[in-house]
Amino acid sequence: MEYRNLGRTGVQVSALGLGTANFGDKASEETSRQIMQAALDAGINLFDTANSYNGGESERIIGRFLKDTGQRDRVVLTTKVYYPVGEGVNDRGLSRYHVTRACEDSLRRLQTDRIDLYIMHRSASDVIPVDETLGALTDLVRQGKVLYIGCSTHPAWQVMEALMVSEMKGYARYVAESSPYNLLDRRVENELVPLCQKYGLALLPWSPLAMGMLVGRYPVGQPFPEDSRAAANPQGIYAQRINRSGLEVGARVVELAPKFGLTPGQLALLWVKDQPGVTAPLVGPRNLEQLNGSLQVADMHADDELRAAFDELNPPGMAVSNFHNTSGWMKATVPNEQ
Repeated sequence: MEYRNLGRTGVQVSALGLGTANFGDKASEETSRQIMQAALDAGINLFDTANSYNGGESERIIGRFLKDTGQRDRVVLTTKVYYPVGEGVNDRGLSRYHVTRACEDSLRRLQTDRIDLYIMHRSASDVIPVDETLGALTDLVRQGKVLYIGCSTHPAWQVMEALMVSEMKGYARYVAESSPYNLLDRRVENELVPLCQKYGLALLPWSPLAMGMLVGRYPVGQPFPEDSRAAANPQGIYAQRINRSGLEVGARVVELAPKFGLTPGQLALLWVKDQPGVTAPLVGPRNLEQLNGSLQVADMHADDELRAAFDELNPPGMAVSNFHNTSGWMKATVPNEQ
């Protein structure tokens, strides 16, 4: 397993991270534990979760596993805060009130004394000054409850604003940004990737396989698979990302994969893993088979031939599917034809 610096910190993380959004939903607790152990045995040490994943069940499953097996210190553990976790008006967002309470709740569910990387799941600086959020996070760092902080799916200008405020006020500084990044949506390459490279932030891409569109899971012109997230809510955020343009590019990746001796998913993951500025794409397996498929590319490296082939399918900085549809700030759109 290759290891890379977590931004400008001295922490080493695996070149693939384990996403756990399926834990407690598509993956039972037993399966989730098998996935975590297999990931650790293969050298993956970055585990990514969130307090909103399946009502906190993802955090609970991880916490029980790490406590039962005594492997907490083998893991760089990240969780997130922002999305609603209750009915109260203050059970969401990035206020000092909510961030502080949410951190304590995550620590209890994870059965740990620290969160290694605490990520702001979405931006809230349009309604809450970033000073308030950073001030609360700084207190958590000084208390030893959080080691590092980061953000997810933020626009480049807000990441830069946060870095500036941290510098001016002596607050804890973001060390990572987790963005949607795959062949179908490359818009982060325009501003966010260069920012991360210049200012030393780790880039942790989510949905590197484009929700399965890059592995042929959603054939062009056919209904959504019954067990897919899109089928569960045909009008929801997941279904909104699926369009004909994205599916057609995905079909081309399926055709291209045998040339490189890989499955379509492995090819798409390898490309993201070795894109400039990327630290570790997050893979979210439902079962051991999916995890093992991803692990095959851990020690491979993308070459110029693969990059050129993917650039032809969707040029740098462009999008044929909208994976920023939950960001709240991305105004550029792509066709949503079915």
